[in-house]
Amino acid sequence: MSRLQEQYKNKISLILQKELGMSNPMQTPKIEKITINMGLGNALGDKKILQSGLEEMSLISGQKPLTCNARKSVASFKLREGNPIGCKVTLRKQKMYEFLDRLVNITIPRIRDFRGLKTTAFDGRGNYNMGITEQITFPEIDFEKVTKIRGMDIAITTTAKSDEDAKKLLAMFKFPFKG
Repeated sequence: MSRLQEQYKNKISLILQKELGMSNPMQTPKIEKITINMGLGNALGDKKILQSGLEEMSLISGQKPLTCNARKSVASFKLREGNPIGCKVTLRKQKMYEFLDRLVNITIPRIRDFRGLKTTAFDGRGNYNMGITEQITFPEIDFEKVTKIRGMDIAITTTAKSDEDAKKLLAMFKFPFKG
């Protein structure tokens, strides 16, 4: 069991249960999954871009990414249906908590000109979405092997019913929100 998972089980869930006034411990919000998405639109012309993106994503997440293909053909983008245009990974349970630990304690502090995470990035249903503009902020990525700086989207799905509950949950995990 990872450090954050134990912390949630022994400490965070109990505090949240009291703060939110929930009688049943199963009602307390928890993180269900983390989805990491990397768009590789340039992969149409060069397969090496797709391969390097997949390798970087597997290093960051600790599991093999799924290749995302285009659903429609778009002539102006020179895109055909079925072409690989990105990759994604869904993390759950232990790998999710390990990634979350690295994200909060190592990666986010390494972001250039970082002033805190936006609190407006909640979707209204208790899920949080954030973007990272450079994959080199992750310690697993070797700077010399990077061919191009790429960004990624990180979606944190929670069981919280409202954005306020989700914000309290993520704040307990030491997410550095603005204000």
